[in-house]
Amino acid sequence: MKFEGTADYVASEDLKLAVNAAITLQRPLLVKGEPGTGKTLLAEQLAAALDTPLITWHIKSTTKAHQGLYEYDAVSRLRDSQLGEEKAREVRHYLRKGKLWQAFEAEQRVVLLIDEIDKADIEFPNDLLQELDRMEFFVYETGETIRARQRPIIIITSNNEKELPDAFLRRCFFHYIAFPDQDTLQKIMDVHFPDIEARLASEALQLFFEIRELPGLKKRPSTSELVDWLKLLLADGLDELTLRDSRSGKTVPPLAGALLKNEQDLQLLERLALMSRRR
Repeated sequence: MKFEGTADYVASEDLKLAVNAAITLQRPLLVKGEPGTGKTLLAEQLAAALDTPLITWHIKSTTKAHQGLYEYDAVSRLRDSQLGEEKAREVRHYLRKGKLWQAFEAEQRVVLLIDEIDKADIEFPNDLLQELDRMEFFVYETGETIRARQRPIIIITSNNEKELPDAFLRRCFFHYIAFPDQDTLQKIMDVHFPDIEARLASEALQLFFEIRELPGLKKRPSTSELVDWLKLLLADGLDELTLRDSRSGKTVPPLAGALLKNEQDLQLLERLALMSRRR
């Protein structure tokens, strides 16, 4: 069982090595990188490549670790017992299985994505140490232990919003997805836009990197934003000459709102274009 990338996902050699190492070690793969570099997409494409189901647990600031195991709905059981419902006798009817429970009881090996773990409370990763290490947990309401039938392949993503505990990091295989170089971005463009005109692709890519390297930029555009921008350029029928004018610095790049996501960065481009025209 090895990951070699897919037709829709361009994976670097380092990333493929990291994925396969985590599978071999049977440890979670912790993936960090700039937003928009394909961390979440990695899990989706890994599941597709291995022809196995994907179970996704999106983490929020309010998410608690026990929700990944199960939740006991005591209120519903009390209400049903007061109404004389027969099912109220059995506690199992009121246990809602979490994503880890679903992954553990799956008949075949699944890919489990724990997405953006750094959004949760600082204690969240520590609360999952035993479950992710031993692949089992105890259900207090029924007195049973749930063990994984097949050890899932676990992908954990983080945007580095907060530091993760050392004890948790020790149990993971770590990989940082560096921003793609120009050759890799060209391959990604070829995957998404196989029919794009070569000169337009070249001008777009050069302009994209020039924008990313602007000093003072608050948020540099990511791979996913490049793909969105190219989709809009093609939809509007813009050619390389329009982009060439922007590369000269005299005009703001067309559809710049797909690349830049705050007013400070857009104003920076406008000021640079104005200065260039005055010169």
